[in-house]
Amino acid sequence: MLIGAANAQSTDYSELTDVFADFQSWKENNSQSLDFRPGAVAARLEGIETLQADLAAIDPSEWTPSQKSDYLTVRAQIDEQEFIFRVTRPWTRDPAFYVAKMLTPAFTELPVEGAALEELTAQMRMVPDFTAQAKSNLTEGAADYADLAISYLTESDGVEQDYPPRDPIPAGLIGWYEDILGRAKTEQPALAPDIEAALASIKDFHAWLVEKRPEMDAPNGVGEEALNWFVQNALLMPYTAEEMLVLSERELDRLWAFYALERHRNRGLPEITLPESAAEYQKRVAETDEKVRRWLVEEDFITIPDFIPEDWQEMGYNVPWIERATPPNFWEQVQYRNPSPDHLHAVIPGHRFDDRVASELDNPIRREVSFGARWQGWAVYLEEGPLQAGFFEDDPRTRELIYIFGIWRAARSVGDIRHQLNEMNSEESVDYWISQTPLLDRNVARKYAYLRPSPGHGLEYTIGNIQMFRLLADRKRQLGEDFVLEEFHDDFIMRGRIPMALIRYEMTGYEGDVEKFWNRTPLEDVLD
Repeated sequence: MLIGAANAQSTDYSELTDVFADFQSWKENNSQSLDFRPGAVAARLEGIETLQADLAAIDPSEWTPSQKSDYLTVRAQIDEQEFIFRVTRPWTRDPAFYVAKMLTPAFTELPVEGAALEELTAQMRMVPDFTAQAKSNLTEGAADYADLAISYLTESDGVEQDYPPRDPIPAGLIGWYEDILGRAKTEQPALAPDIEAALASIKDFHAWLVEKRPEMDAPNGVGEEALNWFVQNALLMPYTAEEMLVLSERELDRLWAFYALERHRNRGLPEITLPESAAEYQKRVAETDEKVRRWLVEEDFITIPDFIPEDWQEMGYNVPWIERATPPNFWEQVQYRNPSPDHLHAVIPGHRFDDRVASELDNPIRREVSFGARWQGWAVYLEEGPLQAGFFEDDPRTRELIYIFGIWRAARSVGDIRHQLNEMNSEESVDYWISQTPLLDRNVARKYAYLRPSPGHGLEYTIGNIQMFRLLADRKRQLGEDFVLEEFHDDFIMRGRIPMALIRYEMTGYEGDVEKFWNRTPLEDVLD
């Protein structure tokens, strides 16, 4: 029997969209709030419980497969938030949680006026209160989280993804607040006192954190039972931690073997060199975008809708040109050599393409949600999938970069699972990843050793990719010679960024994975 069906009051699908709208409002209010005092946290958890009760009052047993998928999707979104509030509790365990929330205001370009000025002033005035909350709330600090926060307060993370350009790069959160203070003194002096007060409180938080670090010795990971619950209920992935570990290790072996064969195959060819200037790199990006678009059309890989911008600069790209005193980081080592791997993954037909397609969907649930294994699994598939379909036939050395990307994702999956099981700490994960991944640097590895508020980010790439290839195999077996790759991709992406298992259920009719999801054990029972 479906969870909630026995006491359900409604079979109306519109009730589900109402619950989802309420959840979106709850989530928006939660994301904007900087109040993590116990009373405020308890009130937000009560909101989650109300949403779960409203959902349980709906009986979807007679709905269509796509409507049932929507029900499970909404339930999983609420379950993820319950897990954060009951299990990971970053406001009590993770000092880096506070560091991350204070960073963005320091990126503000000055001068600002009107609403932007009011917002920046309010943000700066909230910082002293927020750091005071941190010192009061962090009662069960995890060791690795504390070390990471101390580092990020005073040192550049070496990646600076989505950061504004600065030369030299500011040294951590304190450096960024010193940067905006210096700019405010010359460009908008009225802001300087509030920024100075914010900066002083951040420095005080750093000193407090260094002093309290010996007491912060809690484990990082959530443990096997909690991880299994999260994966199967919040991520809707039909695997256990043990199964995912086996799959990830097998992928790591496979990709290393293919990388070895590719290196042998290309042994007489020159290596790809790094560009010498931003202009040369920009030229490589533009040429890559043109090549990718042409190939997608000529090889009937996927339809490019009319709403996708034709200008590559409007679509953007992930890795900016940064002059560093140190060698380029991992992402730069790959992308600077040939932008294709990340362009396929993150631009077209990957993330940015995917995001624009989702924004055009009529379904109000699928237009908004984005499950990591679907989002990243599709993007990782778009690396090796085009390789196998012939995109890199004239670019053999770039095939090696594709395998390096895959190796990194598989190694991350292994490390992420073992980290959550508390079999590895952050430094051990970093050392393991560097030993496994060509070109990987410690800065990138360290940044990805950080366990986010909800677990599973590292494993979603490889496991989601495995699910994507499984679906491809399913549909080819089902349709035989009637299978058309372009139709398969078009059908897949138009179903939105819901969990892979639900898309498989809708596209194939196979119910086995989804049947498991209806037998949900309440989280509180797992934690007892």
